[in-house]
Amino acid sequence: MKVIVPMAGMGKRMRPHTLTVPKPLLPVAGKPIVHWLIEDIARVCRDRIEEVAFVIGDFGAETEQKLLEVAESIGAKGKIFYQDEPLGTAHAVLCAEECLDGEVIVAFADTLFRADFELDKTRDGIIWVHRVEDPRMFGVVKIDEGNNITDFVEKPAEFVSDLAIIGIYYFRDGANLKKELRYLLDNDIREKGEYQLTNALENMKNKGLRFAPGAVEEWWDCGNKDATVFTNQRLLATRQDQFAVDKTRFNGGTEIIEPCFIGANVQIKGSRIGPYVSIGDNTVLENCVVDNSIIQSHSSIRNLKCTNSIIGNHVRLDGSSHELSIGDYSTQN
Repeated sequence: MKVIVPMAGMGKRMRPHTLTVPKPLLPVAGKPIVHWLIEDIARVCRDRIEEVAFVIGDFGAETEQKLLEVAESIGAKGKIFYQDEPLGTAHAVLCAEECLDGEVIVAFADTLFRADFELDKTRDGIIWVHRVEDPRMFGVVKIDEGNNITDFVEKPAEFVSDLAIIGIYYFRDGANLKKELRYLLDNDIREKGEYQLTNALENMKNKGLRFAPGAVEEWWDCGNKDATVFTNQRLLATRQDQFAVDKTRFNGGTEIIEPCFIGANVQIKGSRIGPYVSIGDNTVLENCVVDNSIIQSHSSIRNLKCTNSIIGNHVRLDGSSHELSIGDYSTQN
């Protein structure tokens, strides 16, 4: 099994946090988004993942090394490919063309999920989906009575289905996908100015390939600050066994309300923390009241009361009572 992770986008809706860190490497509940994604895919597919191909922009050597380490954490070989222009989902996947053979999972790195199903490998492909209230902003699928996908529709203006494609796909034979992606690019077939993966899927379906939906129980977006804070909350709530906090580490009137993630060498004094708070390594909090928030590493926070907030790395903050979104290396007195 191979996994391709397109993640070349700039993450503009997550600024200022993506000015210094690519969005898929932003930590939620103690791990980068893309790390959670790869672990969850490995659990669902239950086969050994041999390769993880990351399709990125010009993110720098340090980011590339971190991505290779994510692949290594599940026993896979990591590979780096580049998408130099934002030409659409089909183009992004084809940037890792050499990996498109045999069994392949394509997973876009701005979404996380909770699911409990096994891949039905009698199908030519599985498309992860989730019901949404307003499908107009998503690619959607229509299914028949036999649970076969009959149509792929990109951002329908009129209602055709509420089963939104969440951005994770399984292909029994990646060579079929590669052929259809190459056809789109060679013939300059675009939709809304870009090469769309859903067009390749529609062509494959029309040639007799059978696709089925893989329904997830929860789908968590990390597209903006509020959505990322909510994703952090749901990860902490649904995987509490992974986040036990040794409360004896903290004294001086500190109360920890679980679930929380608290990293290494964190110091907390005279504060109430939680529920649903993640704190990165080597951060100091004093006289704070924080819930439902993410505070990254190496920050020093005092006299803060906040909720629904993200505070970056190496932040110095003294005195506040707000909903915050503060990027790395910020100072506020």
